[in-house]
Amino acid sequence: MSRAFVREADGSEFEDLPDRPISPHRNLVTEEGLARIDAEISGLRHRLADAQSKGDRAEVARASRDLRYWSQRRASAELVESVGDHALVRFGSRVTIEREDGRRHTYRIVGEDEADPSGGTLSYVSPLAQALIGRRAGDIVQAGRNEAEIIAIEPD
Repeated sequence: MSRAFVREADGSEFEDLPDRPISPHRNLVTEEGLARIDAEISGLRHRLADAQSKGDRAEVARASRDLRYWSQRRASAELVESVGDHALVRFGSRVTIEREDGRRHTYRIVGEDEADPSGGTLSYVSPLAQALIGRRAGDIVQAGRNEAEIIAIEPD
């Protein structure tokens, strides 16, 4: 077989990793979210330096891409300070809802990069968070296919 049509793996296939997509929404963050971004950037700088010292081109490409993403997120981060009034659901609020079947869930409304619904945090742009924001305890909201009542709004 002729070697003319065989491409040797030289690591260049990793140099052009596409950038991670950036959300079109405002990058609202809690204090914890901002600290997490800073920790990501610090960790990625170390990861990048380590990969460069080892000559690991694939890891350099991945770490560089992730560092670009988190650096952009840090530059666009808008810290939302805690508000003393907890009569209304707001960004940063911890909200307990009760679904029609009696199940209760407590979520904190946070920034997109902080969100982990299974861990009890919802992105402020998620449909449920959008249904909750601006509401009061006792209000009924759409939660998926069913309705839920806001049971409590707690400080963040």
